Amino acid sequence: MKQEGNRPLKIIAGADSFGSTLKDALVAHLRSLNIDVEDLGTDTYYSIGAEIGRRVSSAADSPETETRGLVACGTGVGVSIFANKFPGVFAATCLTIGEAENTRSINNCNVLAVSGISTSPESGVEILDTWLKTPFKSPCPASDAKPWPVEIQSFLGNSINEMSKIGPDTKKQPTSCAICSLASNREFVPVDIMPGGSMKIVRESPTSAVVRFKAGSVEPSHHHTFGHDLVVLKGKKKVWNITKGEDYELNVGDYLYTPAGDRHRVKYFEDTEFFIRWDGDWDIFLDEDLAAAHSAVDKDLGCGSDGK
Repeated sequence: MKQEGNRPLKIIAGADSFGSTLKDALVAHLRSLNIDVEDLGTDTYYSIGAEIGRRVSSAADSPETETRGLVACGTGVGVSIFANKFPGVFAATCLTIGEAENTRSINNCNVLAVSGISTSPESGVEILDTWLKTPFKSPCPASDAKPWPVEIQSFLGNSINEMSKIGPDTKKQPTSCAICSLASNREFVPVDIMPGGSMKIVRESPTSAVVRFKAGSVEPSHHHTFGHDLVVLKGKKKVWNITKGEDYELNVGDYLYTPAGDRHRVKYFEDTEFFIRWDGDWDIFLDEDLAAAHSAVDKDLGCGSDGK
């Protein structure tokens, strides 16, 4: 199927368990239209939303293919939140045909998010078809089904470039600083998907950071696009490299390298601080939830839920 600029269309699809049935029906419909579909299957809503957002973002400038995303969860909201964390991704939750028309016309939406709870497969197909066929800046319910005025069309056209700039951190470290003090003026930002953790990025690309975790914290199994080196500055932790079937106890001064893609889980026995450097830009993809991580850690350590 040809799209804007006569580029062939590719759809990357995925869902959580609440959206998988609807996703499967929509993937089957896309394939019946001879559209290239890459189905990533089922994962947590935050992991699958982030993965599809990352891939659509990475392919945004491809001259050969127009890549869009299709994500589904219970409400369609959670997956869109995490897809939208990546530059150039314009994900929108659509429960009606009108919403699909509006978001394509106004926002040039390139990731469609749908609700596995509220939307039947039949309605989902209608929403998907509308989203596929509606061009950017075309008449839609928001324009009363009439062409947009010239000034609005101009605004919409300019908005795509401006919106794409929102999100990336453009701050640069001072080039005159050969040795910077990491001990002063630290502003640690909580790592939302890792309770008990906070991070201070000291270099953007490749990413270097100082990270803190509170005693008793657990990092669920996760992986990164790039490998990373770390050195423990304070405290004590244990790392399970699930991919390799190995584990490591780390104390102050210990070093560990974790290769790209290796799934690993971490337990912090004390308030811990470490320096970490990725081989590229920092990202994170969860492979299990926090409850499963605590259960696995407790089983390995032979202790109860209080870690004793």
